[in-house]
Amino acid sequence: MEGCCLLLGKKRKLGRRVEEIKIGEKLKLTEKIEDKDLLIYLGLTNDSNPLYIQHDFASQTSFEKPVVPNIMLTGILTSAVSKYIPGPGSYITSQQLTFLKPVYHYATIDFLLEVVEVDIKHNEVIVQVEGIDEKGEIAIQGQITANPPQIVEQITTHTTDNV
Repeated sequence: MEGCCLLLGKKRKLGRRVEEIKIGEKLKLTEKIEDKDLLIYLGLTNDSNPLYIQHDFASQTSFEKPVVPNIMLTGILTSAVSKYIPGPGSYITSQQLTFLKPVYHYATIDFLLEVVEVDIKHNEVIVQVEGIDEKGEIAIQGQITANPPQIVEQITTHTTDNV
């Protein structure tokens, strides 16, 4: 099928190219972790760790109450990279995150992202990330490295038949 392609949803605007991103750019997102978010995550991953969902089990641990899965918090951060810095079309190549303290159900976390390095030659940006809880304490910190969207121009050639 010539000229056919699968397009899920509508065509979206791409994020910024590496040349348009500057060191020091910042973004702050505030997320409240709700039951529905946890249930969607647990349903998608089939993760049945009782520490995430069972109050009676969690109360017997040092955590005392159910915690939010760290990979779910990672997803919030990587989503921010995909949506905002550098934005749609970017590709995450690495992440180094440390979870300094647990995040509990119903917590409100301020996620802070800051561009700390821009490498135009390798089409790469490094974003420093932090997650700060309601007490003003850092719960998550680290870096995410991403390739901003880079469209490769396609050259089309037409051949003619000399028959």
